Amino acid sequence: MSAETPAAPGQNEHYLRVFRRNFRTWRGDRPFWAGLFVLLGGFPIAYFPYANLQIGHLTLAMATTAGAGSLIIGVLLGVLGVSLWFQKHVRTFAGVAAILLALVSIPVSNLGGFLIGFLFAMIGGAMAVSWAPGESETEPAKTVAKGEGDAPEGAPVGTADSVSELSEPNDLSGTSPANGANGRHSAG
Repeated sequence: MSAETPAAPGQNEHYLRVFRRNFRTWRGDRPFWAGLFVLLGGFPIAYFPYANLQIGHLTLAMATTAGAGSLIIGVLLGVLGVSLWFQKHVRTFAGVAAILLALVSIPVSNLGGFLIGFLFAMIGGAMAVSWAPGESETEPAKTVAKGEGDAPEGAPVGTADSVSELSEPNDLSGTSPANGANGRHSAG
């Protein structure tokens, strides 16, 4: 080991640097920003119907008759935002639910928290629906060889009959359009 060789990662590192790297890895594996936007969208929707704004000696109350509905929408958006962080497999459901709750918040809670909460929840819901997990860097990329004579190294060389057998679908359920079953099973 020479003087230019760095120490092993994690050794003699400051704990904040290790925490930051671990947080960045955790954040990259899930729709973090979508969850944050949905969570931030729920706060103004739940807060503004219960807030009193003081302008000099004038008190402006934003209370509506649907204050409980605003609170429920805000709490549900908060729960959806946190669930996007910790249960990434519900991203499509949580995104669609966040979009629907944001739309419902317009008539229920002061134009969706004066459009602030509405916009945050809509953007977060759209980000959650569109998020797709990335491929891990540890798995090597698989290449597909196309054309004649482009077989990968070590691949068995077969005849034309073995190639046609491989190209047929491997459907063991017996419900393909070719046999006329189309998903219907006989009861006898």
